[in-house]
Amino acid sequence: MHNQNHTHDLFLGDIHFESLFQFLMEIFKHAILITAFVMVMMLLVEYLTVQTRGSWSKPIERNRWLQLIFAVFMGALPGCLGVYVIVVLYAHRLVNFAALVAVMIATSGDEAFIMFAMIPDKALLLIGLTSGIAMLTGGVMNLLPFGRGYMSLPENHLKLHSGDDDCTCFEPSLILPQLKKITFERAVLILVGLLFTLFLISGDIGPATWNWKRIIFLVISMIELFIVVTVPDHFMSKHLWGHVIKKHFLKIFLWTFGAFLVIHVGLEFLHLEEWVQNNLVTILIIALLVGIIPESGPHLIFLTLFATGSIPLSIFLANSIVQDGHGALPLLAESGKGFLKMKVVNLIVGALVGGLGLVFGF
Repeated sequence: MHNQNHTHDLFLGDIHFESLFQFLMEIFKHAILITAFVMVMMLLVEYLTVQTRGSWSKPIERNRWLQLIFAVFMGALPGCLGVYVIVVLYAHRLVNFAALVAVMIATSGDEAFIMFAMIPDKALLLIGLTSGIAMLTGGVMNLLPFGRGYMSLPENHLKLHSGDDDCTCFEPSLILPQLKKITFERAVLILVGLLFTLFLISGDIGPATWNWKRIIFLVISMIELFIVVTVPDHFMSKHLWGHVIKKHFLKIFLWTFGAFLVIHVGLEFLHLEEWVQNNLVTILIIALLVGIIPESGPHLIFLTLFATGSIPLSIFLANSIVQDGHGALPLLAESGKGFLKMKVVNLIVGALVGGLGLVFGF
């Protein structure tokens, strides 16, 4: 009998271990997906900047109002991919802090897809409202010195060597010779790109079904492979490997994985749904505080409450202004201070909108 109980306990332990392993693997896959997208965007920015000697970004870089319009547009797109693009541009000092704040206000992250499913008649209105608030906030910040700058970012780390022939990104005559004498860095990045593509096609990583997000991830994996296969050895070792991969990959992955782990473990025990009380001021404060969490999941509580008529538009709008899905996770990895300052600005805007909304009854 003792042996049977012992065997039963071991069996339960194995089930628990398997569940824990699956839980960690899901978080790992999600973190890898986000990190891969950000890395390819960084590779692409580096590639275009060096190939064009920085000229491609000059119209955006020179015009802070164009930065703002572009950021609001990218933020209004459903999902977090547009936000990642702006975060990468901000990290490279190609858009300013006002644009960064605007994209975070405008975005609803992955929650936008659920919003269109649950309240399709109001979804476009809500996106229009957050985009308008983002444009207004960014416009005001563009008139202020700190909004036109790059809060808590180091000096521009895009490496440009004007006049240096080694910094040509595309030399067709070098492709085959370089592949025959392939370097360690190139071999690793080609292997990673191929594996990522295979896992994406098989459905082991990324969206479970073929949709536009899965197609975008497939496109960026093709871009990564093209860049890695064709760039000269100098660009590969100095720019892609030495600058982008070594300096950013591990940091962004660990921050993303750690944030997802803390958030998902916390939600298992916090049960935020139970925190919502009938006091509207209390709910507004909770909505603002939950908005700080860099994940879409907790905000679905307020979407559900709004869809069922349990909370007014003002509270849901306040939460939408502060929350940014997990689009801000790469920013947290690049600049923790920048992340906090962005959240402070968005908290102030969200509190003003939510408070005024409650006062005027909407």
